[in-house]
Amino acid sequence: MEAVKKKRRKAFVEQALCVACGCCAKVCPFKAIAVYRGLYAQVNQEKCVGCGKCAKECPASVIQIREAIL
Repeated sequence: MEAVKKKRRKAFVEQALCVACGCCAKVCPFKAIAVYRGLYAQVNQEKCVGCGKCAKECPASVIQIREAIL
């Protein structure tokens, strides 16, 4: 029997355009985002619930909420 893949909405950061301001990490209620070495934001996909607060807060508009296959 084949495992059923679930689709869930998750945040994805376009890292090449991220300015590493940390605004997204501050508003994430699940602490799913961290700024990696002061270069770009990184989303922990296991913690992210796809609420969209980070995408709304991002001043550079480089975070998208889209479906991820788990």
